[in-house]
Amino acid sequence: MDPGLLSIGKMAQMNNLTVATLRLYDRLGLLHPRYTDEATGYRYYDIRQNARLDMIAYMKELGMSLAEIGDILAREDITLIEDVLLRKHEQIHRQIRDLKIQHDMVERAIAGIERRRKSPTTGTISLEYIDRRFIWAVPCTENFYETGISGYEKMLAGLRAELLRQGFTHIYSYNVGTSIARADFLAGRLVPEKLFVFLDHRVAAGRADAAAVDSGMYACIYLERFADEADCAGRLLEFCREQQYDVCGDYLCEVMTEANIFDSDDRRMYLRLQVPVRFR
Repeated sequence: MDPGLLSIGKMAQMNNLTVATLRLYDRLGLLHPRYTDEATGYRYYDIRQNARLDMIAYMKELGMSLAEIGDILAREDITLIEDVLLRKHEQIHRQIRDLKIQHDMVERAIAGIERRRKSPTTGTISLEYIDRRFIWAVPCTENFYETGISGYEKMLAGLRAELLRQGFTHIYSYNVGTSIARADFLAGRLVPEKLFVFLDHRVAAGRADAAAVDSGMYACIYLERFADEADCAGRLLEFCREQQYDVCGDYLCEVMTEANIFDSDDRRMYLRLQVPVRFR
């Protein structure tokens, strides 16, 4: 045995690894010891093998698995590294996109809870400027204002299934809304036209089926129960008439937050009813 060889313990310490890791690398064929004492089973390494350990560590930092690293080292083909890195590149981009979506949803949830804490009492009507928003919608096939919350739950389940088919994640379905056509709202008819989710502008830019909701002044009213929406929508319409506001777009009901924490039998929603208005 070369007296200059390092014990497995010293080799592990020098490279900030554990002895178990070096044994694993040996078992997987990534790095074999330079010498193994047949009598004792002790493993010994050459300090020049640090170069191979550095390469393994580098490829792990790039996100490669030990199986991928082993294949590359065994086949000694530099093009394999490029192929693996291209796959990792796409994977990382998907992860960044998904994390950005999750981050935006967290921010929206925080804003919704804060809005709930600071909003007027239930039933108070206000005028608000709302920035431009983007939505993705499906047509309503059932009038849940007539069938009640069970009809709404049925429509919501269908929306979530369609979201998954369209490549969206489930998290989008926690900030939903419904719309009523302007003509129906002005006539006092509660006939839901669309069920939709809100999209980040970057996501909307990549989808031809996304739609924009224009910015502007909105007459709004807040409530905490689905059962109160019909009455509050009527109050909102009456308010616009009394103030002589021109309703210039569709009626929207937006779920700001949900708090189904203490009651598993009822969907606890904090809603914002809104219609865009112009002043005469």
